[in-house]
Amino acid sequence: MQLGMIGLGRMGGNMARRLTRAGHRCVVFARNEATLAEFAAEGMIPAAGLPDLVARLAPPRAVWVMLPAGSVTEETISSLADLLAEGDILIDGGNTFYKDDIRRGKMLEAKGIAYVDVGTSGGIWGLERGYCLMIGGSAAAVEHLDPIFRSLAPGPGSIAATPGREGRDPRVQHGYLHAGPIGAGHFVKMIHNGIEYGLMQAYAEGFDLLASKAGAQLPAGERYSFDLADVAEVWRRGSVVSSWLLDLAAAALAEDSSLSGFSGAVEDSGEGRWTLEAAIEEAVPANVLAAALFARFRSRRDHTFGEKLLSAMRLGFGGHKEPSRES
Repeated sequence: MQLGMIGLGRMGGNMARRLTRAGHRCVVFARNEATLAEFAAEGMIPAAGLPDLVARLAPPRAVWVMLPAGSVTEETISSLADLLAEGDILIDGGNTFYKDDIRRGKMLEAKGIAYVDVGTSGGIWGLERGYCLMIGGSAAAVEHLDPIFRSLAPGPGSIAATPGREGRDPRVQHGYLHAGPIGAGHFVKMIHNGIEYGLMQAYAEGFDLLASKAGAQLPAGERYSFDLADVAEVWRRGSVVSSWLLDLAAAALAEDSSLSGFSGAVEDSGEGRWTLEAAIEEAVPANVLAAALFARFRSRRDHTFGEKLLSAMRLGFGGHKEPSRES
């Protein structure tokens, strides 16, 4: 199958590579000429710009936009709306807010262009492992793109089939899901990322407790000095908390148990905030997900004015002094 791929970063580039290896014909575009040359050398067809990319695809065209959420994606989709024709399909595989998908879908529908949103999980490992895909759009458009999705997805691999799934959608066992109409794919991915924040924060707090158990503030007989790399490794094997995230943590700790190369300032890419907006709209308690997002905010700051005020109040009502800065 032919596909236009716009954006050849860590995700889009490896997705184009995976599709090319699977026998699909990829027409690619990136602003960087050296990047385009690199992908051309790997068998892909470079386009000089969006009009050239569209011209190199035979109708009905399918164009996948794999760019950061925000203005660059908005501008690219707006430009493509004027270049594509009735019957074509425009796919957004980035981390877009699902309400933007709904708006774009209505705009493109008026032109006869189908819009498909794809929440994509797999990161830098997707080239070899495959990508977990959460898809929103019409059944007709999603079915047309099935060869693309099947090639990108990881497949069933060695994961045992879940009992009781007889008669259900078999695509999910291959790693891709048609979640519903436009916006549904990115909504499911948004919640996926919110859960990811919570899982990561749980691991972070657990290992922080283990690392702090040797602290001088504890009675000498109650201090333990744990080999955190070994703890992570044993938890990978048969434990109920084993996961790919734990695999990554174990690898990082084995390389440097003190994690000295990291500052601890943790960014968020937006989906956690959108998840909490959904929780407010739906009146669903999301305590863990909210705390995980706020922990990321806190990681980027030195002690705040509010924390100074807490110290002042503790000193005022109980004479509690702050710990020495040297301790």
